[in-house]
Amino acid sequence: MGMSDFYGTADEARSIATIHHALDLGITFLDTADMYGPFTNERLVGRAIRDRRDSVVLATKFGNERTEAGAYLGVNGRPEYVRAACDASLKRLGVDVIDVYYQHRVDDKTPIEDTVGAMAGLVAAGKVRYLGLSEAAPDTIRRAHAVHPIAALQTEYSLWSRDPDNGLLDTTRSLGIAFVAYSPLGRGFLTGRFRTIDDLAPDDWRRANPRFQGENFQKNLDLVSRVEALATAKGCTPAQLALAWLLARGGDIVPIPGSTRPERVEENAAAAVITLTPADVAALDGIGGAVAGERYPEGAMRTINR
Repeated sequence: MGMSDFYGTADEARSIATIHHALDLGITFLDTADMYGPFTNERLVGRAIRDRRDSVVLATKFGNERTEAGAYLGVNGRPEYVRAACDASLKRLGVDVIDVYYQHRVDDKTPIEDTVGAMAGLVAAGKVRYLGLSEAAPDTIRRAHAVHPIAALQTEYSLWSRDPDNGLLDTTRSLGIAFVAYSPLGRGFLTGRFRTIDDLAPDDWRRANPRFQGENFQKNLDLVSRVEALATAKGCTPAQLALAWLLARGGDIVPIPGSTRPERVEENAAAAVITLTPADVAALDGIGGAVAGERYPEGAMRTINR
C-alpha cells in the first residue's frame, strides 16, 4: 500500500527494487488491493513480477470502491461488482489467476452469502485460487465459510492492536483459516521511526490516525520506548522484535509488513530467526493494553468487525 498511496510520496523504481529484493530473499507472498493508488499499486506489482509470476503467491482485494481520481465511494460487495472488480484486477496485474482474493471490507448492505457466492464463482471459473476476508466478525466468517472455504482472514494485529485475541483468532483456528496480520509494525510507529508528528509527510494519512495525534502520540511513544528497551536486551531492532512476537503466536499467523525500501525488507526478514523465550513473550504481551487511541478514525472504524 505504502508504495502507491496514503504514506507520502511514492518512488516506483525503488518500490520495484524492494519487491525484487524480497523475492530474492525468499519472501514470496505479496499483498495488494485495487484501492491502493487507487489501481496503480496492482499495476506496479504486476510489472514487478512479470518475469517471476510462478514464484509468487499473489493476493489482492476488492470492496473499498474508489474512483480513478481517488474519491471513496463506500464498501461494495454486490455480486456483479465482485465479478467486475476481479476482471479489472486481473488485467491490471497482468495475470491469469489471483492466488488469494479478499473482500477488503464487509458490505453490510449485501448478505455475505451473496458476496462469497460470487467469489466462489470466480474460483469455479479459474480466475481465483483461494478466498479471503478482511476485518470480518466471527459470525460473518462462519457464514462465509459455509458457502465456500475461506483460506485466510486479513485483519490488523500487532503488539498495539490486540483485538484478534478477543475471539477472532479462536474462530479462524476452529475453521482452519490462516490469519494474515496487516500493519504488524503499527504503521511504522512500533519501529521507533517517529518522534513527532512532523516526522510524517504533510500528505501522510497517518496524520489523521488517532494513535498519531495529540496526547495519544506521546503516550504511544512511551509504549515504543518499552519495545526499544526489550529489543536492545534481545540484540535486535524494535521492528524485528514486533514481528518475532507475531510469529511466536502460532504457525497460522502470517505478518505482512509494508516495507518500501530494500534495507527494510532485509531487516524485517531477519525476524524469522529470532527465538523468544516465555519471559520475552510475557514482557511483550503486557504492551498491548497501553496503546492510546483507536486504530482508525471514527468513519473507518464503522467498516470493521462486521
